[in-house]
Amino acid sequence: MTERSYRHLVRSATHFQVGPSALSWNGRWFELNFDERESPWPARLQGRVRVHPSAFTSFRADLDERGLHRWGPIAPCARVEVELASGAQIWSGPGYFDSNDGDEPIHRPFERWDWSRSVSQHGHTSVLYDVQCKSGAQRLVVQRFRPDGYSEGFEAPPRHRLPKTAWGIARSTRSDPGSTPRVLEVFENTPFYVRDLVSSTVLGESGPSVHESLDARRVAAWPVQMMLPFRMPRRR
Repeated sequence: MTERSYRHLVRSATHFQVGPSALSWNGRWFELNFDERESPWPARLQGRVRVHPSAFTSFRADLDERGLHRWGPIAPCARVEVELASGAQIWSGPGYFDSNDGDEPIHRPFERWDWSRSVSQHGHTSVLYDVQCKSGAQRLVVQRFRPDGYSEGFEAPPRHRLPKTAWGIARSTRSDPGSTPRVLEVFENTPFYVRDLVSSTVLGESGPSVHESLDARRVAAWPVQMMLPFRMPRRR
């Protein structure tokens, strides 16, 4: 991922381009064509991602007390196709497309959050968003989305602690009483953020959940700010 200024931005109602990478909507699916440089080693990364939504949803939730940060799934139930230009990997399976936006940096109101998404055998997507604010307030979003776009809340299962990461980030997830969640695989591990695959039980159904934990306080720490340009190059 490369951060770029507005000079590299082109957009319309169905097309959004940043530098050499672009996201478009053709009325049937979203298509992301990317052409980037990996970091810290400057290898080229090219490919295509297609997201075929089964339906859209208008559900939105405020993540903070003032409503300055918002989350909403655009296509919570979808089929995704991934193809790298090198042919090294071709993948398809259940996927998800959401949106986070805010009017201020995330380190101002938030202390941390844990988020997870699981897919049932019937294609329903369950999302658990567990947010802790610096004020002491806790925001909890617990929502299940059907393939037709309908959504409804459900009672939040209890919180379970997961092992801390190698960077010392505390992790937790929510899973039905009597279950024992465990980390299956770590996808991304940084000083302030981790994304992994967790085995959990939601609404009586056990299976893998995509899970993330964020320590928002560390985002503004000077060591992290010094390291970010090496991981996320900036193009003015």
